[in-house]
Amino acid sequence: MSSERRESIRILQGTLDLIVLRTLATMGPQHAYGIATRLQQVSNDSLNLNQGTLYPALVRLGQQGFIKGAWRKTENYREAKYYSITPAGRRALDQETRRWRKLAGLVEQLLATGES
Repeated sequence: MSSERRESIRILQGTLDLIVLRTLATMGPQHAYGIATRLQQVSNDSLNLNQGTLYPALVRLGQQGFIKGAWRKTENYREAKYYSITPAGRRALDQETRRWRKLAGLVEQLLATGES
């Protein structure tokens, strides 16, 4: 780890749901700590999610039918709720991924027009 402090990234509203769905689609069932750890690893420690951020997203995704939870034992033999993506969640992930890429392309285009 470098001596310089990494800048933390703020999550735009709605993007947390997208990246949680992508994580579950990629990794399979995960508990909340596993999701948070994976996102921190992939972001090179730029993205640190606390329980106050992650759990409301998990509840929201569950209410929408995009994920489901089931209690299981962790690798440390503790009970934890494991979340997995549902077929409706996969459809939402595909749709939101297309929307996000279109939006990111638009923002990039707008930023590029201001450069000389």
